[in-house]
Amino acid sequence: MKKLYLNTGRFDTIFNDLKDSFKGELTLNNSEYHLAIKSKWAKGTISGVCLDNKMSHVTFDLILNQDVSLSIESFESAPLFFAYCEKGSLTHSFGANGEKKSLKRNQTGVLSNTSVINSVLYFESHKHIQFSLIGVPTSNTDENQDFEMISQLKKRFRNESGNYIYVGHGSLKIAQKWQELKTLPQQGIVRNLLKKIVLKEIVALEIAQHSYNYINTFVPILNLATKQINEIKRISGMNISEVMNAAGLASRHYLPRIFKEKYHLSYKPYNQKLAS
Repeated sequence: MKKLYLNTGRFDTIFNDLKDSFKGELTLNNSEYHLAIKSKWAKGTISGVCLDNKMSHVTFDLILNQDVSLSIESFESAPLFFAYCEKGSLTHSFGANGEKKSLKRNQTGVLSNTSVINSVLYFESHKHIQFSLIGVPTSNTDENQDFEMISQLKKRFRNESGNYIYVGHGSLKIAQKWQELKTLPQQGIVRNLLKKIVLKEIVALEIAQHSYNYINTFVPILNLATKQINEIKRISGMNISEVMNAAGLASRHYLPRIFKEKYHLSYKPYNQKLAS
C-alpha cells in the first residue's frame, strides 16, 4: 500500500501538496484548482474551489494502480465535511488503528474531527472512484459566514470525543443537488455564486435530515424561500406547495403547520397559483 500524508493549511497549499503526492499537473482558472494526474500508479483528476464564505468543494475522480492510504492532519478551522460517493467506494478511519467505515456508491457521509488524530482515507487499486466533499469551517469564522448555520452544524455533528462520522443513504433531493454541482454551465464569478447557493442548500438539507426539530430546522430555509417569492410570481404558475416541494425545501405534511407557527397566518390563502 502506498501511504500519502496531507499537511493541512491554506487551500492552495493543500492542492500543492496533492500535486506533489500524486505527481500531477496543477492549473488554476477563475479560482478553481484542477489537478490532472497521469502516472504509472494513478490517473484521473482532483478539482476544487474555496469560496469567499470559506466553504470549499473538492471532487475526486481517480483510478489507482495500487492501494493507497491518505492521512490528513486536523484542520485549524475545524471544518465539517459532507461527502457524496458517486462511483466506487472509499474507507475512513480516525488514525491508522481506528474503526473503519466505508462510503459506498450513492451514499452520503458527514465527518467532523476536532482532535489531534489524523483522518485516514483508504482507496482500493484498479477501481474507479468518484466522490465529492463540501468543507464548512466552524471556527475562526468571519462576518461572511452564516453563524446560525454553524451553530446548527456543531449541534448536530459534534460529540465529546472530537471524532464524528456518519455514513448512510441521503435523500433523493440531496443526491440531485450533488448532481446539480456537476452541471453548472456558467463560468467564473457567476459559476462560483451558483455553486455557493447549491452548497448551502446541500448543507441545509443535511441539517434537516439529521434534525428532530423540524420547525427550527426549516425556519432559515423558509426565510430564504419567502425572499424569492416575488420573483417566482413573475415566472411560475405553480402554487406554494408545488414550488416548495420542487425545491426540496419541506414535505407538504409539514408546510401548513410550519407556515402557521412561523408567520401566524393561515396557510390556505397563500396556497394558490402564484401567477394569478
